[in-house]
Amino acid sequence: MFAIVQAAGWPIWPLLFASVIAVALIIERSVALRRSRIVPQGLLQRVVAEYRKGSANEQLVNDLERHSPLGQVLAAGLRNAGTSREVMKESIEEVGRAVTHQLERYMTTLGTIASIAPLMGLFGTVVGMIEMFSAQVPGSADPHQLAHGISIALYNTGFGILIAIPCMIFWRHFRALIDSFVVDMEQQAIRLVEVIHGERK
Repeated sequence: MFAIVQAAGWPIWPLLFASVIAVALIIERSVALRRSRIVPQGLLQRVVAEYRKGSANEQLVNDLERHSPLGQVLAAGLRNAGTSREVMKESIEEVGRAVTHQLERYMTTLGTIASIAPLMGLFGTVVGMIEMFSAQVPGSADPHQLAHGISIALYNTGFGILIAIPCMIFWRHFRALIDSFVVDMEQQAIRLVEVIHGERK
């Protein structure tokens, strides 16, 4: 591995740095975006049961807010249970936007790495080509310098593509997960609103 880094030259270092950040973000998002953590199963049913028993007090609302992102959305509905349907939905939507923003944390960075990694590899290719052509002085061509320039060009291009492909795959995967979580939370919040306002049993 170290021999590859040496052969690729200094342009490989920004790519290595980007790959370390990408791996860290992929691991963090894989842990953070678990369904059991974002939209725990049975949470809505428990909240509805507590509300019908009349035990939806401030302590329950505070516990819900600390429980999960879905809990934050449902807690916003419970806090405004005594208001009109429109006010209750607006409060839920406001909290929902904040929760969605939290779920999308680091997604821009991961998408940026997926986009710029091939460009960083292309930059390494240009550096390699410059070194290669600068070695071609008439009458004193250095095959070692030529080979070094080709190594820089090819290794950086390949490594840039190697970083971009998994980053793009995971970025799309996490985007789809977040979208499904948001839809799920919206549906459960609507059910809570309908239950509180007597439109659903």
